[in-house]
Amino acid sequence: MRARIYQPARNAMTSGMAKTRKWVLEFAPASAREVDPLMGWTSSSDTQSQVRLKFDTKEEALDYAKDHGIEVLVSEPHKRKPNLRQRGYGENFATDRRGPWTH
Repeated sequence: MRARIYQPARNAMTSGMAKTRKWVLEFAPASAREVDPLMGWTSSSDTQSQVRLKFDTKEEALDYAKDHGIEVLVSEPHKRKPNLRQRGYGENFATDRRGPWTH
């Protein structure tokens, strides 16, 4: 049984970092998905592909995998670049601006 351990990326539609702190252990699909000819739904007989386990640290996830004999692939997260503009959009309307703001 194979799985991968990773830290989820942030949602592209937000600047927040919610739901990106925990580590996820996700099982690789063991069988191919099939299309039901009548309804067109995709299905699979593999129930492990539906399982996603969340851990506080990478070490906890690795320990779980080792205890249960799961072969894992660890993906290290890409760290976010430091914010170059500290104050952001609100700086345009601040009273303590260094220079005038124009279009």
